[in-house]
Amino acid sequence: MLIQSLEQKTKLALATVILTLTACTAICIFTVYQSSKLVSEERSQIYILDGDIPFLAERSLQEANFVMEAKAHIQLFHQYFFNLPPDDDYIKWTLGKALYMADGTAMKQKQAMEENGFYSDIISSSAVCTIKCDSIQFNEHDKKFKYFGTQLIKRRSRDLKRSIITVGEIENVPRTQNNPHGLLITNWRTLENKDLDY
Repeated sequence: MLIQSLEQKTKLALATVILTLTACTAICIFTVYQSSKLVSEERSQIYILDGDIPFLAERSLQEANFVMEAKAHIQLFHQYFFNLPPDDDYIKWTLGKALYMADGTAMKQKQAMEENGFYSDIISSSAVCTIKCDSIQFNEHDKKFKYFGTQLIKRRSRDLKRSIITVGEIENVPRTQNNPHGLLITNWRTLENKDLDY
């Protein structure tokens, strides 16, 4: 009778220990899971302090801003390439900035414009070229764009307004000081560059 009683108590103690260990393991796993989930949620939140008042800000992924950054890159490139005063040093500087943002196709177009005397004509006639972006069509999937702009060439004798349409593609590259968007314009070419009016 005593042996049976000891055997039952041993079984009860063993069952209690196993049940306690199983419950502790389940609680530990649940606690680790909830903690890691909470940490990852907190990492996705950024607080901005305005004086002593914290405001919750959302962290956005690069993909969410890709279209906006691509359009800004395309517009900035065209401004560097086509906004030209009658200053040889400034033209070299601004074209140098533009060439950091595009591949060799932009260099070929620059060389063609040099051969046609476009830059020397700007300097000799004291012309000021400015471009205004009308719109940019950008396809996010194949990363192709179409830029529509209006260029104004102001000379002492007359003003000339031109329509410019260019196309190209966008490629991701590492960000640098000269290329802050981390994008490169490739296969760039001009589809239209015609006079609108004087």
